[in-house]
Amino acid sequence: MKMVVFRVDPCGIICILITYGAVFYADYVIVKHLVIPTMSDTLWGAVNVVIFNTIVFLITMSHLRAVLSDPGVVPLPSASMDFSDLHSSQPPKNTTADGWTVCMKCETYRPPRAHHCRICQRCVRRMDHHCPWINNCVGEYNQKFFIQFLFYVGLASLHAITLVIITWILDPGVKQDVKYTKLS
Repeated sequence: MKMVVFRVDPCGIICILITYGAVFYADYVIVKHLVIPTMSDTLWGAVNVVIFNTIVFLITMSHLRAVLSDPGVVPLPSASMDFSDLHSSQPPKNTTADGWTVCMKCETYRPPRAHHCRICQRCVRRMDHHCPWINNCVGEYNQKFFIQFLFYVGLASLHAITLVIITWILDPGVKQDVKYTKLS
């Protein structure tokens, strides 16, 4: 069952705020300092603003889905289970025939390829890692959104670099307008 989750982890919340601050600041810089001064009188300026803001929208949506999606948390059983034989001094045999294991922290069975997250305090199916930038684990159900987020950030970076190069080509006089001050 997929559900909306949000972790109350101070580090993760700060990382989310930094992420959105960086994305929206990049949007401001691209539009205000690159496109408007060099391409405001052409249709290409408007096209580039629409393209970049579309990418920023896609970054925001994929990031929000990665943040708020259930990564594949293994549900806890309604009744407590007795794993006292696993806590004994004998070597633990905590794997069943079909690959399910016992999580010693959750004290429940977990499916194959599930791992316990020490930050979320739960087992997550196909857990890749806990990412503070999305304040969530990257797991079976939200990995797609996390990969989309990374792809759109790369696309926005590529578009921004291309705009910087085009700006240098279209307006080489910008370099001559810079005034240098002598440090004493």
